[in-house]
Amino acid sequence: MSQDATVNAGDIARLAEVGRAAVSNWRRRYEDFPQPVGGTASSPLFSLPEVEAWLRRYGKSYAVSPGDRVWQRLRQIADDLRLGEVLGHVGAFLLYRRRDPDGWARLSQAPDLAERLPDAVAAATTGLPRPPGDDPADPELFRQVAAMTERYGDAGTFEFLCERYVEVHSRRLSLTRPDVAALMTRLVCPGASSVLDPACGLGTLLISAAEAGGGPRLLGQDAGEVPAVLAALRLLLRGRDAVVAAGDALRHDAFPGGQADAVVCDPPFNERAWGHEELVGDPRWQYGMPPRGEPELAWVQHCLAHVRPGGLVAVLMPSAAASRRPGRRIRANLLRAGALRAVATLSAGGPDLWLLRRPEQGGRRPGTLLVADASDAEAGLELVEAAWHASLSGRDQPGGSRSVPIIDLLDDEVDLSPARHLTPHSDARRYPAARDRFEQAAGALLAAIPDLEVLADGGPDWDGSQTSVAELAKAGLLAVHHSALREVGERDRDDAVPVLTVDDLLSAGPPSGWTAPAPGLVRVRAGDVVASPVTARVADTGGAVLGPQLSLLRPDPERLDPEFLAGFLRFTLGGARPHLGSSRADLRRARVPRLPLPGQRTYGGAFRRLLAVEDGLREAAALGDELARIGLAGLADGRLRPRG
Repeated sequence: MSQDATVNAGDIARLAEVGRAAVSNWRRRYEDFPQPVGGTASSPLFSLPEVEAWLRRYGKSYAVSPGDRVWQRLRQIADDLRLGEVLGHVGAFLLYRRRDPDGWARLSQAPDLAERLPDAVAAATTGLPRPPGDDPADPELFRQVAAMTERYGDAGTFEFLCERYVEVHSRRLSLTRPDVAALMTRLVCPGASSVLDPACGLGTLLISAAEAGGGPRLLGQDAGEVPAVLAALRLLLRGRDAVVAAGDALRHDAFPGGQADAVVCDPPFNERAWGHEELVGDPRWQYGMPPRGEPELAWVQHCLAHVRPGGLVAVLMPSAAASRRPGRRIRANLLRAGALRAVATLSAGGPDLWLLRRPEQGGRRPGTLLVADASDAEAGLELVEAAWHASLSGRDQPGGSRSVPIIDLLDDEVDLSPARHLTPHSDARRYPAARDRFEQAAGALLAAIPDLEVLADGGPDWDGSQTSVAELAKAGLLAVHHSALREVGERDRDDAVPVLTVDDLLSAGPPSGWTAPAPGLVRVRAGDVVASPVTARVADTGGAVLGPQLSLLRPDPERLDPEFLAGFLRFTLGGARPHLGSSRADLRRARVPRLPLPGQRTYGGAFRRLLAVEDGLREAAALGDELARIGLAGLADGRLRPRG
């Protein structure tokens, strides 16, 4: 491993302000691009000084911010598995600096800083969770961190480094989506004097609770020691009153008997080893012993046990938790007690949001359960918020939500899935316009059909003489180019170049990919024939570059008609039957008839109209599906009726 600071491909892309695809292209095309000095084959690491030198040599602009300098030094000190520990020590240092800035000003000038700093940090953070592992004895790191705070502030510095940490461990960390976290905390936290998250991870929900008006006391627990420390530091550096403990909340509750004004939770899903055998008879199971395969129902009851009577709970649940048979008894008990107030689907495939209120002694029990489905609503998550407030105030529910009588839910299944209880609402007013669009598409489809004559002798209509694409290229009638791109990225820079992809070619859509400018890109012109392994068509416009797995044939239009060429290629590549064992046709061996230019243009026109039929069929099918869906839903919900 190099002793230099190291960067991965994503870091290089960020520093040079290009996409990841550009970095991959540099590695492939430039023999002198720095070789990996560590990491793995799928995620190599490169020496930062070597990368900087290479970028300078090729005149490529780049900027290494103070934050990136600190981050690379952190990665130089610790491998990915220990990054969280070292980051925790950096956070503790920032908290010490925040609490004792004068002490740091004096200590930073001391020649024995490495020996004295750990004790100073420990003294200033007494009673707070300690980061695991040894303090990194690197005075220069802490001086760089202190300098970084001049630009970002203490909390901003730690947030910057935490974001980089999350990027490195994106596959290991499960973070609540920011918009979902904001929704959960807006619904249950405003006005709460204390908020608990018993599976807090890095503290996303608690930070959102503070921003939503929850607090001033924030309580958290997480099974991982490193996440608990990082969550505590994120909150404390924001000046919040926070207590975060490490440990599994189901087995080792850090707040036994404690009750907060509100509880938010995004618990781990589908964990079989959650302590089923150990926790039999636990007093938290007021609504029933959670089945072994239903750990999420254990988390729901844990949350209810830790909220005051009348307090609200927002917990994310897998969609299946609303309908799985082993959990139906607990679901029924939650409904009977009036604890479960709403189930909302947030996105296709889950998760669902369960909103609960701990019953008060002698309180009135609700007679309905709010169900909502925001997965296919234009309003998105705002639908859930609107439906919840409408339910609380007794107003009519917006489309995509409904108050279901609890008595109707207490059957053998106790299925609380929103989709089961919501009738799709049609937009009946769109039916006339949908009908008109379909009729126009169908009319254009009929008009596009060419008038083709069946030859009495079985054809063909030429003398049988044919030639190949390779022979046409050799004779100078066309030029053949192949794409050098191997991957397509998103637009992440102003001078990114649009890329035509295989999917774009199949759907006749506009270029959907992007790549960074680079030598060797093949740019498409109007009139070029673009071919994939299965089809070909003539480009109507130019400007995009050729994407992966595509080839370009540029005919001389005075000697070779592009539509004629594309039509025969479409048949060869996608319509003809290849030989057994052949994976795809060889473009250069594809054959076309020898015809004079006027004859080519006649055939080209017919091919063009048949391609318009293919494209029109896709459009008409989509419009027909929309017409049928709107009509069916409108008839079913009474918003449409047959004439006469």
